[in-house]
Amino acid sequence: MCGIAGVMCWGEPPNPASIGTVERMVASLGHRGPDGRGVAVCAGDLDHRGPGPQVVFGHTRLAILDLSERGAQPMRSADRDVWITFNGEIYNFADLRAELERDGARFQSRTDTEVLLRGYERWGEDVVLRLRGMFAFAIWNGERRTLLVARDRLGIKPLYFHRGDRCLLFASEIRALLASGHVARQLDRTALATFLAYQSVPPPRTLVEGVEMLPPGTLLRVDGAGQVVERQYWDLLDGAVTSPQHDGDVGRARREVRRRLAEAAALHLVSDVPVGVFLSGGIDSSALVALTREAGRVPHTFSVILPGSAEDESRHARVVARRFGAVHEEISLSGQDVRRQIPEALASVDHPSGDGINTFVVARAVRTAGVTVALSGLGGDEVFGGYPSFARMRRLAALGPLWKHSPPPLRRLAAAAVRAIGGESVPSTKAAAVLETDASLPRAFPITRQVFDEATRARLLGRSRPDADDPYVALLEEAASRCRDVEAMSLVSYAECRTYMHDVLLRDADQMSMAHGVEVRVPLLDHPLVEHVVGLPASVKLVAGRSKPLLVDALDGLLPPEITERPKQGFVLPFADWMRTDLRSLCEHHLGRGGLGGREALVAGAIEDVWQRFLARDRSTSWSRPWALVALNAWMEACGIEA
Repeated sequence: MCGIAGVMCWGEPPNPASIGTVERMVASLGHRGPDGRGVAVCAGDLDHRGPGPQVVFGHTRLAILDLSERGAQPMRSADRDVWITFNGEIYNFADLRAELERDGARFQSRTDTEVLLRGYERWGEDVVLRLRGMFAFAIWNGERRTLLVARDRLGIKPLYFHRGDRCLLFASEIRALLASGHVARQLDRTALATFLAYQSVPPPRTLVEGVEMLPPGTLLRVDGAGQVVERQYWDLLDGAVTSPQHDGDVGRARREVRRRLAEAAALHLVSDVPVGVFLSGGIDSSALVALTREAGRVPHTFSVILPGSAEDESRHARVVARRFGAVHEEISLSGQDVRRQIPEALASVDHPSGDGINTFVVARAVRTAGVTVALSGLGGDEVFGGYPSFARMRRLAALGPLWKHSPPPLRRLAAAAVRAIGGESVPSTKAAAVLETDASLPRAFPITRQVFDEATRARLLGRSRPDADDPYVALLEEAASRCRDVEAMSLVSYAECRTYMHDVLLRDADQMSMAHGVEVRVPLLDHPLVEHVVGLPASVKLVAGRSKPLLVDALDGLLPPEITERPKQGFVLPFADWMRTDLRSLCEHHLGRGGLGGREALVAGAIEDVWQRFLARDRSTSWSRPWALVALNAWMEACGIEA
């Protein structure tokens, strides 16, 4: 796990300033790779000012495989003019290496980086189709004068870029692009409206004008003249549709899922440094502890405990730790502890969201314990149907055909009735908004993930309407039209993976763990496992009254009933209480006239209204609303973003 950065310039002589640009970008990524850093001129050497582009790569290293200097990057091929800078882990690198060696390839290190480099030399850009893992990388082919930039299938590892008139810059973090000096620190007002709706911004946009995020499963090719071609090489629904079809044998389905779970866990445990497990006490993290023990490793588990809080899950985590003989460490967290850590946590945010503080706290404890790799159960709810959205959307799918043909006045009347009964509560507001749509999943699902409703967004932005086009609606409508035969519940998995999971959970997991130089691995997002499970029918995955039955049954009694039969409880911190007490002054700083309330981007009176409603425990405002605004302003302050 590392940080990568680079620049490609064309149409002008090589410039020594490009080296300084990448050096500044690399310096800003030091937290991602404390074990080494490097900058290399891959093309356009200043001593040979011939025609052609200039390419400079940078890298910061967190050593996981082959800790020697042989694994240093940027890395050049031993016998060809091909360079790579790579962030991530290729879990099937040993198999790929063996195949390449049979074809005559020779290796100078034991790294997956060199395997990826040699794989590119053998298969070209189709190497991405052979990779099993999480990755963001850039490869410069000097023989073809082509830059290839690529990102893993599910978007576990981030990759941002900026297109200039005669250059393209890329990096693992937005802050690195800002440090380059080529990107204006200007807020994207269109993206701001999306942030208010979903506490993040989906690719390709970000909150910074001129900075794009490469979508998951996508590669970017740039030729020597600066021509850019973007290509999507993988899509979750396409992969699920082409996966082996279910033959009706539920027992066989469970056995196949069990096999894939064990395989994914074993691959994700490959490391030359210690591996820990984030343990919340829920089904997903408990499954990883069990699979780690089955793979012959003693689990080293880390849990957050919240003394005196209803959200505390420490009792369940201890049950799992004892069951599998784990070396178990607990991190006690109070409001005062959070208050001490919050400034550093907020300063670590590369792109704001309303989540991530819990990962920051756990990652710090993991690193303090001398562990640099940790497994997370992230993805289990999206793949195995653990969120309430699955049951909710299943009911809506039954209503959809009828509601789709109902007249708009009837929809508005039904919505008004819901608002009259439920008032301005968050559930009532969302239910009413869904009823005003045609009840199709592309129109209804995004509403369930909204933080601020449409009316509040409009007030905050000072507009009659908050935005013209919803990027999530467009994304899901395209997916539904392209895969008309896919089951509704598979489309819900796709929606969860491409929206909240990708834009909030994965982005937060990366930035908050890498703030401490910790690599987070997500075995439940191993793409062969994901494709297979998402391709299975809902009848196998969803059973009324049970949480993630396919995952639980596939493990065949491995997990204790105290874990599998308890009500679902997400890993959340008691932020509502803390924001009214220990964190109140911090919140009021960021929301007041000296913070977001003093910026032109949002209406100060509307911000104050959100905060006062929260303090009054008004049912129309959950803690996530003011906190999203706090996170936004903290990020703008830290990055010097102008509104």
